[in-house]
Amino acid sequence: MFFIKTLKPINVRIQSKISHLALPEYVTFSIFAILTGAIVGLAAVFFHDSIQFFNQLFFKQTAGGLFFLGAAAVIVLPAIGMLIQSLMISLAPNTARKKGVAEVIKAVALRGGYISFRTTLFHFLAPVICIGSGGTVGPEGPAAQLGGGMSSKLGNIFGLSDARRRMFTAAGSGAAIAAIFNSPLGGIFFALEVVLLNDFQSATFSALILASVTASAISRIFLGDTPAFIFEITSTGLYHQYYLFVLLGIGAGILSLLFIRYSNFLDILFHRKLLIKIPQWLVMILVGLAVGVSGYFYKEIFGIGYTAINEILAGGLAWKVVATLMVMKFLLVPMILHSGGFGGVFAPSLFMGACFGYLFAQAGNYFWGLELETTTYVLVSMGAVLGGVNSIPITGILLIFEMTKDYSYILPLMLSVVISTMIVQLVLKGSVYIKHLEAQGYNFTHGREMNILHAIQVSDVMRKDVVLVPEHTPLPRLISKLLESHHGTFYITNPEGTITGSVSENELRPIITEYEHLKEMLVASDIAKPGVMLINEEDNLDNVLKLFGKQNQDEFPVVSAADPGKVIGSVLRQDVINAYNRESLKYNLADGLAHELKTTLREAGKSTVAEGYSIVERKIPISFTGKSLSQLKLRNKYGLEVLMIKKARTPYEDADDS
Repeated sequence: MFFIKTLKPINVRIQSKISHLALPEYVTFSIFAILTGAIVGLAAVFFHDSIQFFNQLFFKQTAGGLFFLGAAAVIVLPAIGMLIQSLMISLAPNTARKKGVAEVIKAVALRGGYISFRTTLFHFLAPVICIGSGGTVGPEGPAAQLGGGMSSKLGNIFGLSDARRRMFTAAGSGAAIAAIFNSPLGGIFFALEVVLLNDFQSATFSALILASVTASAISRIFLGDTPAFIFEITSTGLYHQYYLFVLLGIGAGILSLLFIRYSNFLDILFHRKLLIKIPQWLVMILVGLAVGVSGYFYKEIFGIGYTAINEILAGGLAWKVVATLMVMKFLLVPMILHSGGFGGVFAPSLFMGACFGYLFAQAGNYFWGLELETTTYVLVSMGAVLGGVNSIPITGILLIFEMTKDYSYILPLMLSVVISTMIVQLVLKGSVYIKHLEAQGYNFTHGREMNILHAIQVSDVMRKDVVLVPEHTPLPRLISKLLESHHGTFYITNPEGTITGSVSENELRPIITEYEHLKEMLVASDIAKPGVMLINEEDNLDNVLKLFGKQNQDEFPVVSAADPGKVIGSVLRQDVINAYNRESLKYNLADGLAHELKTTLREAGKSTVAEGYSIVERKIPISFTGKSLSQLKLRNKYGLEVLMIKKARTPYEDADDS
């Protein structure tokens, strides 16, 4: 409590000093983007060093303390790490369930980029323990969450608006990826493709560039600028052999699909069956032991796996070992994540891609005598599987290119990555992140959650002071009305009252220079833009927001549901966005209350809120089905108030509660 009380005045003083500087907006914007990149870069370096520290702690000190087990001590280490993570989950279950890139997407789309600092700290420590103890997962998901959380906290300190904080939270996530992979372009497009769901805006792009470049520079200062993968390419093959990269892309796409399907299967298996019957700590220990046993025989499976990838690139592993490692990585990564472990799938995707590319080239050489350059196919396959598993074609290409610092194989890389990603998209009908969020009940379009807008009608936000102008209105009078009105668009009507076109500043601007010559000649219908989209008052705001994007308009006239020919108002794009922001705030308040009540009711059966008043959860009787609350008259008949109605469950919602 002391921290909360003392922080607020500091925030106020910082914001006051910034406002007194009176810097141009773009200068302030740029400084904040660079500051975000610097702090996120330092956090990413600390994250990297923490993984190394815990790796030393587990595999040297802890393993040394288990000397009586001999070499078999490594079997126990991942299990110890999973046990520690299970204890963290039991101590902070609400915070633990907010993990991964999906949470950053939801924060940016629903909460104006807000991520609590407690969540950031938790999801810094948990994956460090998981990866440091040998968990065969990647650092990128937690790193993105760390970067987003740090930039969100900065936004709170500097008093940024929701729109700006949303932008910089996405920039912070991209900057963290840039720092972890030493890939500024990869970080920029990760934020665009994944966090912002391709919701591109020029201001956002500027923030992404400045933050990612700064974070990558910080990373290079402290961690060095050596490429993550060491190799030599002698040839990418003749152009008429590029069909082999098409086949490689198809194979990588199929492998990516199998991995996604297997991961979804395990998600359902763990959260709907195993974790209901077996304590989570026991399940996580068993998974940790499975990782330990695998690492006892094949040490390359432990941790992130970059050392093993370099061995594959150097041809230092036999094909049987490579095949075994690929199968192990394929099976173990979803087991760790869905049992409760913390980490990402970027690095495992690179690992599986390296294995698949090596086996593809070896098979071509052995069975068909093609004399393929193994290194090329390993690198290209890494990008193809990375792009396929994570639905990030551009990010996949740029990450591999920047991590290897070699341009010679860029054409086959682009070809295979696009084919692999296309195969996954065709089957899944969208991004893997979108599908995961849809399974949780979310519906994101252009970076915003659209289910919130489904329940709001146009009549709830429309303005009734629409401006209708007769088509024979002289130009001087039209301009005068436009200058006096707060509306940016006028609608032109014929003698029957039907709208025939619209006039805005865009139509008037070209004729202003010739105004003196044209003012007596032109009337409203001469300059009106024909073809106006009419919106029904009972339509929902989800459809309207999509129409704003398609029509490139900022305002639509609204017609009556009873009389489609009667114009009763107008709806503005900004009013729809404001409605979205208000409802998303209510949504998050209700979501927090619902989870708190759910936890209380699960533990105690009921929650007493005042003398004579309690909150209880009850299943709906069959006789209530198909009736509205007004028809049931629960208050009059039973003395009850309905606080909330729980919808049908999905596997992913069950997963969130565990």
